Amino acid sequence: MTRLDHELGPVEARDARQATDFVDRLPQYPVVGIDDTSSSEKLEKLGSVNESIEEDSSDDQIYDENGKEKVLETAEDFSRALVSDDDDPTLPIHTFRMWFTGLGLAVFGAVLGMLFVISVSALFLQLLAYMLGRVFQAVIPGPKSRFHNGNWFWRFMNPGPFNIKEHVAAQIMANTAATAALACFVFASDDLFYGITVNPGNAIFTLLASQLIGYGFAGMFRSFLVYPTIMLYPQNLIYVNLFDVLHRSKGEALQGKRLRFFWIVTACIFVYEWFPEWIAPLLGSFNIVCLCARNSDWVSYIFGGAEGNEGMGLMGFGVDWANIGSSPFYSPLSTQLSNYVGWGINYFLLPAIFASNIWHSQNFPFISQNLDYSLNKTAYAIYGQPWQSGSTVIYNLGLNMSIGACFVHIGLWYGKEIWGAFIDFLHRKPVNDHHFKRMAIYREVPLWWYALVTLGAFVSAMVCAYTEKSGLPWWALIVAIIIAALCLPFYGAMWAVAAFTPAISNMFQMLGSALIPGSSQANMYFELYSSQTLVQAAGMLGDLKLGQYTKLPPRTTFSVQMAGTIVGALLNYVIMQTVVSSERTILLSNEGTRVWSGQQVQSYNANAILWGALGKEIYGPGGPYFIVPLGIIIGLVLPIIPWYIYNKYRWEWLKFVNTSVLAASIGDLAGGTNGYINTWMLIGLTSHFYIRKYRAGWFRKYNYLFGAAVDGGAQIFVFIFSFAIAGAGGVTVNFPIWALNPAGNADYCKVTTQEG
Repeated sequence: MTRLDHELGPVEARDARQATDFVDRLPQYPVVGIDDTSSSEKLEKLGSVNESIEEDSSDDQIYDENGKEKVLETAEDFSRALVSDDDDPTLPIHTFRMWFTGLGLAVFGAVLGMLFVISVSALFLQLLAYMLGRVFQAVIPGPKSRFHNGNWFWRFMNPGPFNIKEHVAAQIMANTAATAALACFVFASDDLFYGITVNPGNAIFTLLASQLIGYGFAGMFRSFLVYPTIMLYPQNLIYVNLFDVLHRSKGEALQGKRLRFFWIVTACIFVYEWFPEWIAPLLGSFNIVCLCARNSDWVSYIFGGAEGNEGMGLMGFGVDWANIGSSPFYSPLSTQLSNYVGWGINYFLLPAIFASNIWHSQNFPFISQNLDYSLNKTAYAIYGQPWQSGSTVIYNLGLNMSIGACFVHIGLWYGKEIWGAFIDFLHRKPVNDHHFKRMAIYREVPLWWYALVTLGAFVSAMVCAYTEKSGLPWWALIVAIIIAALCLPFYGAMWAVAAFTPAISNMFQMLGSALIPGSSQANMYFELYSSQTLVQAAGMLGDLKLGQYTKLPPRTTFSVQMAGTIVGALLNYVIMQTVVSSERTILLSNEGTRVWSGQQVQSYNANAILWGALGKEIYGPGGPYFIVPLGIIIGLVLPIIPWYIYNKYRWEWLKFVNTSVLAASIGDLAGGTNGYINTWMLIGLTSHFYIRKYRAGWFRKYNYLFGAAVDGGAQIFVFIFSFAIAGAGGVTVNFPIWALNPAGNADYCKVTTQEG
C-alpha cells in the first residue's frame, strides 16, 4: 500500500471510486493516442490487475505491526513507499499541449546544451513543462468554455486539466534532446583540426545512428534492466515525488502541505543562491585554515576549493546549492559512503604524487588538465615525450579502475538477479514487480520495434562510416557495437542500483587505439559508436523506468523518446555548423571569450590524439603512463576483496562498499571546485542515515521533495543568472569587492599561479 492508499482508505473502496470516476469521465476525456486499446477494455483490465495485486497493497508494506513507519531498506521498500500505484488509464496524453511543450522544451534543451554548453537538468525541464502545460490549460478554451464544442479538435487542444501523463510524456521528450550529442564534437574536431567537412546528409545520419543504437539497446534490454524491482533508478524518485505532488489528490490536506513545502523551498533556494554565486561567494566555500594561513601554497592545494582547480577542499564547508544539487538526497547510502572513502584516499594520494614530483607533476599547477607539448607525431619527434599533470594521471587511473570494478561488482552482487530476470524473459515468466503489474493494462512495445531501430541505426552507421572517410573499418564498427552491448547489462545495472556510472569512454579509447593504432580520427568514431551507445542507453533506460513508475503507456514512451531523439540530433547539427562557421578563430584559440570557448572540442580532440595517434608511445608498456590502462585490470580485482570477506564473515557493512564508486572518487578531487563536498557529505548522511532511520515518516513525505526543490530553485537561478549577468547573454556584471567577495580566491586561500 502506498501513502495515498493509506490516507484514502481500503483498497476496495479506492478502486470502486476510481472506476466510477473513470466511467464518468469517458465521454468528456476520450483517449487520444497510439495506444488503441479502448477505455472500457482498460478499465476491465484494471479491475483484473487490482484483484491480482490486492494482497500486495497492504499496510505492512510501509507500516510495521505497531502502525509506525518502516525504515526503508530494500529496493522494494523504496519503490512501494515512494511511488504511487494509482493510475487513471483514461487520461488523454497525445494532446496539442503535450506535443508543443515536449517539442518546445526539446528545442530549448538542445539549443542551450549545444550553443552555450549549459547542462539543462531534467528537473528544470520538469518545472518548465508543468508551467507551460498550466498556461495552455488556462489560455486554450477548455471543456467548460462556450467555445469548446466537444469535437476532436478541441479535445486535442484542451481536454481538461493538464494531467500527469501529459507532463511525464513532455518531460521524457525533452530529456532525450537536452544534452549535446557526442557526434557533434567529432564533426567539429574534423572541421577545426583536420580540415574535413562532413557532408550534411552523412552528418545527420551519423548523429541519428549514434543516438538510436543506444535507444534500441535500451528497449531490448528493458526486461532485466527496467522491469525488475531491484532496478530502482534512485534518481527517478526525485522526479516521481514531484509529479506526485503536482498532480495527485490536489484536495487532500497532506498533498497541499507538500505542495506548499516544495514551492516555499524552491523560492528560498532561488533567492539564497544569489549570495554564494554572486554577492557573497565565501558562503559557497568557507575554510578556517585558509583564513588563518593565507600565504601558503600547500594550504591552498589541500584546503582551498572555492575556485576551479584551486585545491582539494579539505575541511571546507560551503552551502551553494547549485554545486550540491539533489544527489545527496537520492544517492544510496552505499554510493555515498564509497564516495567518502575515495575522497579520503585522494587527500593523501594527490599531495604525495605532487610532492614526490612523480610524472614531473611539479611542472604543472597542483591541479591541472594541461599537457606541456603539442599533440602530434612531429612534435613528439622534435620535443620528446608529452607529459601530463599528476592530477590528470590520478584522475584517469581512478576512472579506469572504476570501469573494471563496475563489471565485477555488478556480477558478484547482482549477477544472480540479472541472470534470473534474463532467463525469466526467455521463458516468458511474469515479472514480479508491483508497478510493472499495474502496467499490464497497456499494450507493450514489441521487441522487434527496438530491434528494427537498432538495425536501421547500424546500417546508417556502416554506410556513413565509409562515405565520410572516418577511418573506421567496417569490422571495428561491429566490434564497437558488440562490446557496447556486452557492457550494457553491467553499466546499466550500476546506474539503476547505485545512481552512478563509470566514465567508460577511457576504455573504448584504449580499445580503439589497440584496434586501429595511429589514427585519432578513427579513435573518435570508435568511441562514438561504443561509449555514446552506453550513455544514450542508460539515459533511455532511466526514462523507461520513469514511464513505469508513472504508468505512462509503453508505446507513448516509445513515441516521445523517438521524437525527442530526432529533434535533438537535428538541432545539435544545425547549431554546431553555425557556431563552427561563425566563431572558428575563437574556437581554435586557447583563451576563448566570456561567451564562446573551444575548450570542450579541443579537449575531445586532444584525448583522441593521446589514445589514437600517440597511444602506444604514451600508454603502452614502455610509456610513462602504462599504469593508466592497467587500472582496468586492477579494478577487476577490487570488488572481489569485500565480496569474499562478506561471504566468509557476513559483516553487513561490507554491503555498503561499492569499489567502482570508490575508485572513481580517488581522482574526483583532481579538478573543478571542491569547497562544498564536506557539506554534500553532511547532507547525505543526515538524509540517508539519520532521517531515513529515525524520522522515517518525514523521509518518505519530504526528503525527495526537498531534493527536487533544491534542484528546482538552483536551476532556475542558474538559468536567469547565466543570461542576465554571468556572460551567456553577452553581458558580465561583477559584484563589488567586499569581505565576503574578496579579490582572488573566494575562500581567502593563496592564488597559486605556478606554470609548467
